[in-house]
Amino acid sequence: MMEAIRQFVKVKNHQINITLPDNFTAEEVEVIIIAKNENDFQLSDNQIKLLDDRANEPESEYIKSSESLNRIKEKYGF
Repeated sequence: MMEAIRQFVKVKNHQINITLPDNFTAEEVEVIIIAKNENDFQLSDNQIKLLDDRANEPESEYIKSSESLNRIKEKYGF
């Protein structure tokens, strides 16, 4: 099974420092460097509105994450 870790790190003096979790036990890894494009992570106006609407819902309408996942599984057959 492939284990992957994705991190965004700052480049300082043309170097990067990556700290791996204690439970990461691989002795050799492949490193791929891709410049971070700030535009890749921009939310659209519709996404921002949806998040704002959800954040403003009354707590009485909140559901547990497990219930949300169950509803998605039932609707989309995952």
